[in-house]
Amino acid sequence: MSTALTPRHARHTAGLARGIYLPRTADAAAFAMSTYGIPLLVLHTTGSAALTGLAFALEWIPRLAAFGWAGSVVDQRGASVVFCLASLGRALALAAGAVLLHVHPSGTVASTTVTALAASTGVLTEFSYIAAETAGGAAGRRAGPRAHRVQSVLLGIDQSATLAGPALAGVLLLAGAPQMLAVVAALSLLAALLALHTPPSPVTPARAPKDRAGAGLVTGWRTIRSLPALGWLVTGLTLSNLAIGFLQAAAPVIVVKHFGQSTTAVGLLWSTAAATLASVALCRFAIDRLGLWTVGAACAALASLACLAAAQAPTYRSYLILIAILMAAEGGMTVVLRTLRARLIPTAVFGSTLAVTILILLLPFPLAGVLTALTPPDDLGHVITACAAIQALGLLLAFTRLRTDPALHT
Repeated sequence: MSTALTPRHARHTAGLARGIYLPRTADAAAFAMSTYGIPLLVLHTTGSAALTGLAFALEWIPRLAAFGWAGSVVDQRGASVVFCLASLGRALALAAGAVLLHVHPSGTVASTTVTALAASTGVLTEFSYIAAETAGGAAGRRAGPRAHRVQSVLLGIDQSATLAGPALAGVLLLAGAPQMLAVVAALSLLAALLALHTPPSPVTPARAPKDRAGAGLVTGWRTIRSLPALGWLVTGLTLSNLAIGFLQAAAPVIVVKHFGQSTTAVGLLWSTAAATLASVALCRFAIDRLGLWTVGAACAALASLACLAAAQAPTYRSYLILIAILMAAEGGMTVVLRTLRARLIPTAVFGSTLAVTILILLLPFPLAGVLTALTPPDDLGHVITACAAIQALGLLLAFTRLRTDPALHT
């Protein structure tokens, strides 16, 4: 019997690789390189810390605005169609940007081009991400008992892209801005072509209510308000994300202008997210022995101390180590959040509530970009200290409130 099943299993695996894993890999690489590379590109092109922060904000504001819309479009048109079109649109935008920067490497045209790229790729990336997530979810459901294997591969793809993407973008930028954009455009085009083989996902009827996405956000918000433990944890992590978002937005300015490092060093900085993989694995065992609250509180304290110390880091190496510690602690708190969500959110409203929690957690990122744009480079350390203080206060308040909550002690 095993020999009879082997060809079928092989075909199934080959179908997943061709229709799900390969498109996701190309899109995740383009996602990471554009998210972290374009603010770095702005600094490289304009030399302006203010425009670098503005570009970071312009990446995130359209993403947040398109959040509910992207999900609705994917539901109505299908994941494979939206995946292909969004990736193709991003490829065309990046290719046009590469041509413009080749012709006008500096000046007003260059500044306008890179800021426009930040906004356009932000929207298109949100659509491709939601479509890729939907396709991956559908593939997991089709896999049945092997669903966890599909999701583990997809998580590995995303984490690998997050680690490699920023560093690769920094290395490519050494060859020139058009070259970096051309590579990201090629990856986006490859994702669009591979998405043609992505299996279609179920779509909602054409007569579905047009305000469905908005109604889902309202439902999710009401659910969070009805779950105090989840609400407090989301509040604490949102304030924490203000500090992390500011560190991300200001990273090109801090590393290049303050520490005198190259653009490659900026990419290496965020590749320290490798520490997150180790912390997630460690927290799984720690939670079994110590419980959610203890692990979450320890990670919160570690994140706050690392962020406060980063504002005073004397060298690039010490700054790199502190960011790695911060990312590891943040990874541990993410495990706590995911576990708590799974325990508390009712199945019937899980999707809507999940969308709202993600939306709330992402809100500080455009604000961080605006703060970077308004802050003189010499004062960035003071703002990091202030954000770290807000982070510490928010996490302290959240975990103090959660200390006796049954949801974290079951």
